[in-house]
Amino acid sequence: MDINKVKGQWQNLSTVIEDIDYSVSGHDYNVCLDHEKVRDFAALMLEEGFYLVALMAVHVSPAIEVVYQFAHFETRCRVLARAFVDDNGEIPTISDIYQGANWHERETRDFHGIVFVDHPYLHPLILAEEDVDLKPLLKEEANLKDVAAVRRQPPEPAPEPKAKPEPKPEAKPEAVKSQEQS
Repeated sequence: MDINKVKGQWQNLSTVIEDIDYSVSGHDYNVCLDHEKVRDFAALMLEEGFYLVALMAVHVSPAIEVVYQFAHFETRCRVLARAFVDDNGEIPTISDIYQGANWHERETRDFHGIVFVDHPYLHPLILAEEDVDLKPLLKEEANLKDVAAVRRQPPEPAPEPKAKPEPKPEAKPEAVKSQEQS
C-alpha cells in the first residue's frame, strides 16, 4: 500500500486529514468527512485493503458524531474517520460495503437513535422492541460537551530548560590572600 497515494484519494473526500502519533493514540490518521462522503470513503478503504474495526457514535455539540475505525490488512495503518449526522439524525449505511457494519449500525441506532439510510434491516439489536425510543446514550442538551473538548489534543510542547547561571568564584578569606601575597 502506498499511503501517500491513499492520502491523496482521501483529500478528495474529506475536509481534514490529520497525522497522529500511533504510540500516543493507537491510530495513525484522523479523517473528518461530510456525511454525504461516508459511503465513498468506505468503498475506497475496502478497495485499498482496509477492514472495518469498529463503528460507534459520540453525542457532542453540535451534533452526534459517527466514528469509524479502519485498519489495513498488510501494513500497520489505523484510521479514524468521523462524520456528523445530518439535521434529521441520519447518515448513509456502509453495511452493504462492509458486512460487519450491520450490527455496529444497529447497535448505534439502539443507543443513539441514528438512522442509517438504506440499511436493509435496521431493527433493534440489543434493546427490546418496546424500548425502541429509549436512546440511553443520548445526553441532555445542558450536559453536551463541544466536539473539540472530547478530541485528543496534541501534547503541549515541553518548556525550554532554563539556563543555569554561571557559578560565581568564591571569595577567598583574607588570611589566604595574605599568605599568597607573601
